[in-house]
Amino acid sequence: MSETRKNLAENRKARHDYFIEETYEAGISLSGTEVKSIRQGKANLKDSYAMVENGEVILYNMHVSPYEKGNIYNRDPLRDRKLLLHRNEIGKLAGYIAQKGYSLIPLSLYLKRGLVKVSLAVAKGKKLYDKREDMAKKDAQREVEKEFKSRNQ
Repeated sequence: MSETRKNLAENRKARHDYFIEETYEAGISLSGTEVKSIRQGKANLKDSYAMVENGEVILYNMHVSPYEKGNIYNRDPLRDRKLLLHRNEIGKLAGYIAQKGYSLIPLSLYLKRGLVKVSLAVAKGKKLYDKREDMAKKDAQREVEKEFKSRNQ
């Protein structure tokens, strides 16, 4: 049985700003109109982050635009949302966050067997010189590919 996975939203800046240590898949507690809006691709993970509080993982600053036909059932677009993880996973995440410099960053929002899931990463922030180093590596790789392509023609 193959797993179908449809990407709905992605945090493209996350891999640029952070070193990704480990990733987890989490369910997310949503209302019906939020699910409909997310299925239309109207979610934004740009400035969102997660924290462990009272044995629960809470996702902050994830923007879900109100559903057009949702009228009174629409919720606040920036409300805090609970992530659904196993207790031992929450314990691991709490241990990571206790270490200096680690954060919980959502990488993507996707559908898996009809359910909305979040790919959550344990990440360590990059310094400016790390970003420059990454850009230099990408430029060097691009040059090598360009040279290789021109020699093969």
